Amino acid sequence: MGSDVPTSKVLIGGGIGSGKSTLLRVLEERGFHPIVADAVGAEVLAPGTQATRAVEKLWPDHVANGVVDRAALAKVVFADADALRALEAVTHPAIVAEIENRVAGIDGDVVVEIPLLRMNFPDRWLRIAVVADKDVRIDRAVQRGGDRADVQRRVAAQVSDEEWRRWADVVIDNNGDPEVAADRVRVIVDEMVP
Repeated sequence: MGSDVPTSKVLIGGGIGSGKSTLLRVLEERGFHPIVADAVGAEVLAPGTQATRAVEKLWPDHVANGVVDRAALAKVVFADADALRALEAVTHPAIVAEIENRVAGIDGDVVVEIPLLRMNFPDRWLRIAVVADKDVRIDRAVQRGGDRADVQRRVAAQVSDEEWRRWADVVIDNNGDPEVAADRVRVIVDEMVP
């Protein structure tokens, strides 16, 4: 990795159940300010937002009194690639803009956890991909309380580990004990982040 990549801004990406949250915690322990794109996405779909109004136009049956039924909408979009792209076209620009706004207000190191490659962030961030076999990821997500069929739909809609590998500056294989992967990230951060 070249020295022109600012290590004070880190993106952690990977599919559901890959272990992104564990690595986010490691960077938070090292003083990074954490931002989770999924949490920002929930805020973007709060009542009264532009994104919520757009979702209501596209899926009126899944918005009541200005509140998006995110679980019902997820069932639709993770079963239909066109619907997922339509939702992402509404939400991703708003999510990225809000994250960039938050980053601009932070004095210090920042780590952003992203679940999708299709979120357009600056290329000059250190990009860490967390990868794990599909069965491992599905089992982890189910153990956290996810419905197996829903998790399988989400995994099927996500990009492959190979695509994450091509995107990343650093790849963490997280098929085993998550703490082993966490230790690897600690070493990487200690070596690369001033």
